[in-house]
Amino acid sequence: MRFFLSLIFLFFSGLQLLNAQGTTLPLGTDAYHIIDRLDISSGVPAPFFTSLKYYTRGDVTQYALTVDTASQRLSWRDRKDLEYLYKDNNEWLPDSMHYFRNKRPILKTFYKTPAFLWEVDKPFFHLRVNPILGLTTGKARDDSAILLTNQRGIELRGGLDDRIYFYTNVLESQARFPDYVNRRIARDKAIPGAGLYKPYNSVIFDFKDGYDFLLAQGYAGFNLSKHFGLQFGHGRHFIGNGYRSLLLSDFSNNYLYLKLNWRVWKFHLQNIFAELAQDSDQNSTSERLLPKRYMAAHYFTFSPHPNVALGFYEAVIFNRTDHFEFQYLNPVILYRTVEQLLGSPDNVLIGLDAKWNLFKRFQLYGQLMVDEFKFDELFLNNKGWWANKFGVQLGAKYIDVFGIDHLDAQVEANWVRPYTYTHFDSTAIYANYQQPLAHPLGANFREGIARLRFQPVPRLLIQARLMRAFTGLDPNGENWGGNILLPNETRQNDYGNEIGQGIPTTITLAGLELRYAFYHNMFLELEFFHRRQENDVPSLTYTTNYVGGGVRINLAKSYLDF
Repeated sequence: MRFFLSLIFLFFSGLQLLNAQGTTLPLGTDAYHIIDRLDISSGVPAPFFTSLKYYTRGDVTQYALTVDTASQRLSWRDRKDLEYLYKDNNEWLPDSMHYFRNKRPILKTFYKTPAFLWEVDKPFFHLRVNPILGLTTGKARDDSAILLTNQRGIELRGGLDDRIYFYTNVLESQARFPDYVNRRIARDKAIPGAGLYKPYNSVIFDFKDGYDFLLAQGYAGFNLSKHFGLQFGHGRHFIGNGYRSLLLSDFSNNYLYLKLNWRVWKFHLQNIFAELAQDSDQNSTSERLLPKRYMAAHYFTFSPHPNVALGFYEAVIFNRTDHFEFQYLNPVILYRTVEQLLGSPDNVLIGLDAKWNLFKRFQLYGQLMVDEFKFDELFLNNKGWWANKFGVQLGAKYIDVFGIDHLDAQVEANWVRPYTYTHFDSTAIYANYQQPLAHPLGANFREGIARLRFQPVPRLLIQARLMRAFTGLDPNGENWGGNILLPNETRQNDYGNEIGQGIPTTITLAGLELRYAFYHNMFLELEFFHRRQENDVPSLTYTTNYVGGGVRINLAKSYLDF
């Protein structure tokens, strides 16, 4: 912590603050799909790199205004999408556009505009406050009790002098999960996307196998020049254009980070320095401070053409008992060279990311993640050497399928070899709080995903998704490379390793959702979910089916798709 504070002070010294771009959009909101559509179909390329999430609200609003004035091909549904962005980010609208106002605010104070319970707009200061609610219930086949998610909280965001911005939310949560999630929690001693938890028993709904946990995010951001800014806080990140990311995803628990952004012309460099947890509270054997691991990562992206973006990613995961490794603070050096200078004790991963927009209808995207490989073992004498560790992603998006406005499709394939993301030292694996930092399945799998989204009218949304994965589970006491929490020194074989080894398992997952927006960012939802896991071990073969629904207010949609 002292390291991060010292580094922030260093950056402030002698630098003049200029324009800010504001707080960021939480993943899972409609804005990301809207930006995707506009970036592909409008002919106006986004002025920011869509692989780097989260997007800032200032960037999104400026892009919406540019598309609004430049494009002649926008449908009435596209206009409604722009209207949604304007309402959701009204602090970044010019004064001439502040016309999204309610005629009769509650008590003349609350909901002056559709998107915010309470807002303040003063010269050089703005503030937005909203309640958060997520209440869903469901009934699974062969389960006597109901499934439940009960989340309540508050979020606020603001800016000062158009130079400093801040965001925070707190979300109290109780949940009873489907069986496949409970099995994952039992294996890893961690709830996906969450931290400390305790048992939750409900007298009202008559179950004793729920969980109670608290979620919180918060950060402060500073723009130190027109092209350089930093952000310090607790949260997560996502790199890529796909449904999954093989580089860095938001699947794990929140973590402490310092993020630097350098954006000039067609280039963007982002550095992330993070403090991660080696273990979870439930998996720790003592009531002491959880041991830490650290991450230094950077992503450099370049747009050689308005429809093309190429990115390079590098990350190093390391453990030091008493300090951050200061040599990794160099923001423009290859971490692999530093790691070799230190004696190669750490876990270094590199990756490539790319997207290509075509014909104002399609986007092709992909990722290559390389943990470790040896050229002759991979290309000349390929016998399944265990340390050929890499992953590949290929995907495509199709906007307005068959010319039907707002019928959008996406297909994606992911392959990750056994033992990828692992390290000989379990303190340096690519994970945080017993949860993968990239793909939820870890490693040792191949996966296909198909998604379909249709919005016949602005308030109604129909979504369907189908996923099928082939992976390998571990028999008791064995390590076949799927569970990245295990050190790779416990591997079963040096050669003959292939995807699906261990207990070959097929996972089929399907979901269908119907959503109605009864007010801005307030939704009624219905959902059908199916998951089937099949292999030759009866105790590991099971099916989960449930039907559920509920209400969601100012809360981004999240999925437990693994």
